[in-house]
Amino acid sequence: MPRSTDRKQGVVLLDTRPHTPEHEHSVHLKLAERLAQLLHTQVVEPLREPTARENFYYLPTETLIDADRCLKMGIGSCEDLFGGVVSRPYMATKAISHPLPADARYPLGWTDAFARKASDALLRGYTVFSLDDAARAAALLLRDGPVRVKPVRATAGRGQTVVTSMRGVEQALTGMDEKELALWGLTLEENLTQVQTFSVGQVQVAGILCSYYGTQQLTRDHAGEEIYGGSDLTLVRGGYDTLLQLALEEHLRLAITQAMTYEQAALQSFPGFIASRRNYDVARGLNSQGKPCSGVLEQSWRIGGASSAEVLALQAFAADPGLRRVCASTHEAFDIAEPPADATVFYQGDDRELGRLCKYARIRDYDHP
Repeated sequence: MPRSTDRKQGVVLLDTRPHTPEHEHSVHLKLAERLAQLLHTQVVEPLREPTARENFYYLPTETLIDADRCLKMGIGSCEDLFGGVVSRPYMATKAISHPLPADARYPLGWTDAFARKASDALLRGYTVFSLDDAARAAALLLRDGPVRVKPVRATAGRGQTVVTSMRGVEQALTGMDEKELALWGLTLEENLTQVQTFSVGQVQVAGILCSYYGTQQLTRDHAGEEIYGGSDLTLVRGGYDTLLQLALEEHLRLAITQAMTYEQAALQSFPGFIASRRNYDVARGLNSQGKPCSGVLEQSWRIGGASSAEVLALQAFAADPGLRRVCASTHEAFDIAEPPADATVFYQGDDRELGRLCKYARIRDYDHP
């Protein structure tokens, strides 16, 4: 097998989903082109399933599952893909962000070790893999206040329901596919109000590691649903220790520390886990008693909403070895005529599913020592 440090023959966009919306496909292609620039290669489309001998760099649309198959393709380290690899389906979702209720069913490979090691970084909640366990977990959580029911494969905040009674729980669970639930899981957690969501993460490409924190914004799509609308990020060259050297407010320092705890728990608990793109959503808000709470909602070991800003920052760091810090942002706008003049557009058009949409990123500030 070629060493991961050898020159890559090309960047392969690896779409593992049965359906990818056109706006997302456009973004993925543009990200692949910029990753190819960083790696001094080009985007390619193999005629058959690639092997390790060909030494490609991969941009998967989802977290990859099955480390053995990935090794046969040449994915053995962080230098081989923009994303991550896990050994079990549930490890790729927010299902890992909560423990099981007592005596609950669980899938092959489940371990409670992660939730124990990450406990200081988690909100109160449960993960379940059956409807009966979902009802039981909801009853336990409802004793202290409203509960948020979260399908683990939904993105951008879609599909979530806040319930205040067992009747509401029954309605939220109606129609759920039990086979899907048994494989992927469902999370139920305490509902926070006055929520602010932070992004904390790292990306590593072509030998460049950068770490970041940022805040997320919400927007409304054409159906009026409130969803993810973009991120404002501060990115530094180096690891989390470099990030923590910045002058930070205490709630940001806590969010970064909780993301680090979550990530270390994953590295220690999930055999075969690797990821070059690691993003964590950390929520800060008030619980039902009005007490401030903070915890990691979920991980993203794949392309995400912040990836366009991440890749622009990586290119800036690659172009200027003296650059230490970058401020960048991503935007998803449903009502914009034209993006700003300094925007890098990743998609603009009338998407068949979402309607008129513009997705772009900007670099707003650079910092040299």
